[in-house]
Amino acid sequence: MMEYFAVEGGWPLEGQVPVHGAKNSALPILAATLLADGESIIHNCPSLTDCAAALEILSCLGCRVRREGETVVVNTACRRGHTIPDDLMGRMRASVLFLGPLLARDGAATACWPGGCALGARPIDLHIQAFQALGAQGRSWNGQLFFHAPTGLSGCRIVLPIPSVGATENAMLAACGAQGLTILDNPAREPEIVDLQNFLRCLGARVEGAGTGRIAIQGGCPLHPGEYRVMADRIVSATYLCAVACAGGEGELLGTDGAHLGPVLAALTAAGCEIGRAPDRLQIRRIGALRGFGALRTGPYPAFPTDAQPLLGAVAAGAWGQSRITETIFDRRFRYLEGLTAMGAAVQTEGDTACFSGRTLHGAQVEATDLRGGAALTLAALGARGESRIYGLPHIDRGYQGLEGSLAALGGRIRRETRQEAGC
Repeated sequence: MMEYFAVEGGWPLEGQVPVHGAKNSALPILAATLLADGESIIHNCPSLTDCAAALEILSCLGCRVRREGETVVVNTACRRGHTIPDDLMGRMRASVLFLGPLLARDGAATACWPGGCALGARPIDLHIQAFQALGAQGRSWNGQLFFHAPTGLSGCRIVLPIPSVGATENAMLAACGAQGLTILDNPAREPEIVDLQNFLRCLGARVEGAGTGRIAIQGGCPLHPGEYRVMADRIVSATYLCAVACAGGEGELLGTDGAHLGPVLAALTAAGCEIGRAPDRLQIRRIGALRGFGALRTGPYPAFPTDAQPLLGAVAAGAWGQSRITETIFDRRFRYLEGLTAMGAAVQTEGDTACFSGRTLHGAQVEATDLRGGAALTLAALGARGESRIYGLPHIDRGYQGLEGSLAALGGRIRRETRQEAGC
């Protein structure tokens, strides 16, 4: 049995849709619950396969976990062990974020190398270097990672050579269990880092500076369980905005005001969309043809987000005029272009840059090879003439809570169907 999205394109959108909690905030926050004994309550935690995997990791570590709608309750009082099962580590890259809290609490952590979308080289060397700077000893053998800190972790100064989001989060989490002050220079500044800081403060941790070029963590503070609400997902917001841009019409996003989407909103405005902002609401309207938005370049926050790059690629493919997208973060992020080409897109790649000459797209049968690329193909199908089938839905389900239902709420003609495999 194989699931796919059946999309009938060429129809303008109109409607409202709520934006669920941010996957990239929820995952480090769930990992951070390990830092305090007792019951923590996380609101607006999206029901995604990645979040389900994170909850399974917590369960395997002895925590009692339950979900009540969009609220997750994690009780760490009975947690045990510091080994993450291989199958769970292999499901997603963010599984590596559990290593920092385990080192902070137990002085030891064991896991295999993490999985996730195949977007090119994504080493975890910066995570390992941060752990070693804090006093952990580590080794890799037969695909396994072993860390231990026999005398505990000690605060120090860590300078990240690049502002890695995951390494920033893991360093913050591990430093909460270190004795003394840790200074993290050149950290990632993404809003999700600020969200993690706010949750850590909710637990009683002394952390400041997230969102700036230096984060200070005073380790060794007594921590307690907390209750927190995860921020809205800015990439999901960008997805719904780009859906309206691709198909035309108008839509309203609930639960977000676009505060962290400046570069995305600027690109959509350049493409001919009208953007409206109100408290906890974001509107988009596209009447008439899309036009090329010129050049954009991905980079660490506050630059254009790499996760939104494929979404704007879908917009560029159906826009009249020229667009150029340069990808500086992941070297395999353009794999979705094969699907766009099957839909009739005129696009050429020159190294790390994709050059689009927009034209009318047509329906096709395509396959998602990663999370955001799959979303981009789905959006392109909404704006294409005719019917499309989007396969590879497990990738999409990692980061979207019922994407087909949300796009249908905006007026999209999309449904999830199942194909019977030959021989089944």
